[in-house]
Amino acid sequence: MPRSDSVYHRLFSHPLMIEQLIREFVSEEVAAGLDFGRMERVNAKFHSPGGRRREGDVIWRVATNSGEVVHIYLMLEFQSRTDWWMLVRVQVYIGLLWQQIIEERKLPSGSRLPPVLPIVPYNGDRPWTSPTDSAGLNAVAPSSPLWSWQPNIRYHLIDEAAFKAEDLAESDSLVALLFRVENCTQRDELPRLIGRLVDWFKQHAGNEALMRLFGEVVSQAAVSIVGVGDVTTQYNDLTEVQNMLATRFKEWETQLRAEGLTKGRAEMLSRQLERRFGRLPAEADSMIASATAEQLDVYMDRLMEAGSLSDVFQDVQAG
Repeated sequence: MPRSDSVYHRLFSHPLMIEQLIREFVSEEVAAGLDFGRMERVNAKFHSPGGRRREGDVIWRVATNSGEVVHIYLMLEFQSRTDWWMLVRVQVYIGLLWQQIIEERKLPSGSRLPPVLPIVPYNGDRPWTSPTDSAGLNAVAPSSPLWSWQPNIRYHLIDEAAFKAEDLAESDSLVALLFRVENCTQRDELPRLIGRLVDWFKQHAGNEALMRLFGEVVSQAAVSIVGVGDVTTQYNDLTEVQNMLATRFKEWETQLRAEGLTKGRAEMLSRQLERRFGRLPAEADSMIASATAEQLDVYMDRLMEAGSLSDVFQDVQAG
């Protein structure tokens, strides 16, 4: 599903989303050692090698229960395909982040740098195939005498499409619901997911800002999956999208019933014509397929007294 990176940037600028992401999709063991109640946002002031400021990344500083400080580096550059060199980029940005920390804190010689937890979310259609650690990218084998001098970098990949729907359904976290909306391709499934989101926010008061952001997420899903609304329409309330879809589903039911009746009439007309005049030419098949319900009624009326196909379809000759 097409998504706005801006929405994701804002979603994961909320401590709750980061905590749920780490607890459920990184490691519960890691999460158990972190004090999420003391999380702080870090403004990325460094630039990419091309000179562009790293605006898309979300960096959090969180204390551990033992008193250490961990920097959670979330690279929010969602792509439709894998990036083979992501490991190199992660290594560069970790170095830039450490350099920023050294300069801001004026760390003296002998100081230790804080640990970094790099996370790369991915929601492309195809499985992620790029290496997530140095061993998968470096031409030097770990058994080589040179291995000890090679960079030892690893990032945690979160491939949304790799999660089974039934596994995500067992969780009631907002992050799991976000992934379910991202992976949703069925029209009838989207209203149920929105209902789950509405229920979640009813049970967890005080998250109005997040609710508005999820209003944007599901409105984008409605445009992409269901084909309603447009990208300039902002549904900042989940119930607005829910009500809009309920109305649209009623319209679909009426439309599908009408389409079913029209298809049945077209099939009946084709059978009757073939019985009377033999195999139909392609032009006649095309006219039947594109006919409206009213046009099909006219063709059926003409068939009652027709002596040839030309009596039913103007300028159509039997093949």
